[in-house]
Amino acid sequence: MNRLSAGFSRVNVTPALGTPLGGYYKVRLADGVKDELEANALALSHGEAKILLISVDHLGLKQVYQDPIRRYISERTAVPEEGIFIACTHTHTGPKLDGGIVPDAQEAYFHFLKSRLADAASMALEDLKPAKMGWAVGQAPGIAFIRRFLMKDGTVCTNPRPENPDILGPVGTVDESVSLLRFDRENAPAIALVHFGCHPDTVGGCKVSADWPGFARRILERSLDNVRCIFFNGVQGDINHLNPFHGPGYLNGLAMDFDDVLRGYEHTEHMGRAVAGTVMQVYSKVRYSEVRSIHAAQRVIRHPSNRPAPEELPLARLYNQLHQQHRDGEIPYEGMALTTAVAEAERMLELEHGPDSFDLRVSAISIGEAALVGIPGEPFSEIGRTLKAAPGWPLVLPCCCANGYEGYFPPIDAFGNGSYETRSSIFKPGVAEAISEAGLSLLEKMKHHG
Repeated sequence: MNRLSAGFSRVNVTPALGTPLGGYYKVRLADGVKDELEANALALSHGEAKILLISVDHLGLKQVYQDPIRRYISERTAVPEEGIFIACTHTHTGPKLDGGIVPDAQEAYFHFLKSRLADAASMALEDLKPAKMGWAVGQAPGIAFIRRFLMKDGTVCTNPRPENPDILGPVGTVDESVSLLRFDRENAPAIALVHFGCHPDTVGGCKVSADWPGFARRILERSLDNVRCIFFNGVQGDINHLNPFHGPGYLNGLAMDFDDVLRGYEHTEHMGRAVAGTVMQVYSKVRYSEVRSIHAAQRVIRHPSNRPAPEELPLARLYNQLHQQHRDGEIPYEGMALTTAVAEAERMLELEHGPDSFDLRVSAISIGEAALVGIPGEPFSEIGRTLKAAPGWPLVLPCCCANGYEGYFPPIDAFGNGSYETRSSIFKPGVAEAISEAGLSLLEKMKHHG
C-alpha cells in the first residue's frame, strides 16, 4: 500500500535594492532585478515521518544562518531539524550574508528570508496529497565544463582565458547527467525535482537573477502541463559554463567580464533551456518505484583548518590592504589570477588566529530507492562520482550548499598546484575524502532502514 504524500509551495525571496550580492571579491549592491528569486519547498510524508526539502535562490547560507532558520522552521512545523534540508542554488546574482558589507541590509534580509522559508515549509505541508514517485536520468552535453586546467608550466589555472596556448587539458571529468524525481499527485499538479551540477555564474553585474536554474524551472513549467519544478544544484566546485576551446556559435550572447570570465544573460537562458529540455526528454519515461519509507540523517565531522604559516602573512596583509583600498592595479596579477591572490590573502587573514578546525554537517535524505546527500559548501566532481556510486542505491543526488556553506572541498590531489579553489579553501587537504566518507556512511545507514 502506497503511503507517500507530497506537497509543494513557492515564495518570492527577491531582496530589496541595496542588498549586497555574493560571488565575487568586490562590493556589489543590488541595483535592479532581471528576474525574481524564489524559494521552492517540497514536503514529503510517509506514515508518521515528514521531510522538508527546500531550494532557495541564494549564493549560500553558512551554518550560522542555517541553524536558526532550520530551528525556526522546526518550531513552526514540528518537523525535526534533521528532516529539514535547505539547499542554495548558488546563484552569483543572489544575496550575500556575512555581516561585513551593509550589515543593516543583510540583517533585514536574513529575517525576511527566515520568515519566507518558514512560510514555504508550512504551505508545502498543507499541500500534501497522495503521490507516487518515479525517476529518470538524462544527459545535457556541452553546457557544463571542468574549469581547472593543467598549464604547460605545471600549475593548474581556474578559468584560463579562451584559446590560451599554454593550456594542456582539463583536470577532472564533468558529469553531464540531469536527474529527475517525478511525484505524480492525486488531484494536484505533479512535482518535478530536477538535479544538475554547474556553477550559476552566467549573468554578472549588479542586477538580481536566479541565473540558469530559474530559467530551467520557468521553461519546464511552461512546457509541461500542470507541473511544478524544484531545482537542486549538484557538485559544481570545479565546474562552470566556460569552454575555453569553444566551437562556432558558442560566443553568441557572451561577453568578457572583469575577471576574464565570459558571461551573458542570453547564455543564461540557453543553459536553462538545455536543462529543461533534458528533463522533458525523460519526463514521460520515468521508472516508477514504490516508496516504502523516507528517512533523514546527518553527521557532523571535524576537519583541520588551512591556517597560514607566519611568513605568509606580510604579503597577505599587503594584498588585502590594497584590495580594500580599491588599489587592485598594484597587485601584480590580473583577471582570475588577481581574484585568486585576493581570495588567498583573505583566507590567510581570516585564519591567522584560528580556529584550528571546523565542524561540517553532512546531511542525507532517502525517498525509497533515491537519496539526496547534502554537502555544506562547494564539492568537486570527484565527490559526486564517489557518492553516486554508493552500493545499493539506484539514484544518489549529491547537492551543494546544503544545510551550510563553508567553502570549497577539493580532493587531496588538487592541493598545491595553485588553483583558485585550493588556495582559497579554509580546509586542510583531505576534506573532500572526509565528506565523501561521511556521505557514504549516511547512505549505508539509511539503506538498512529499508
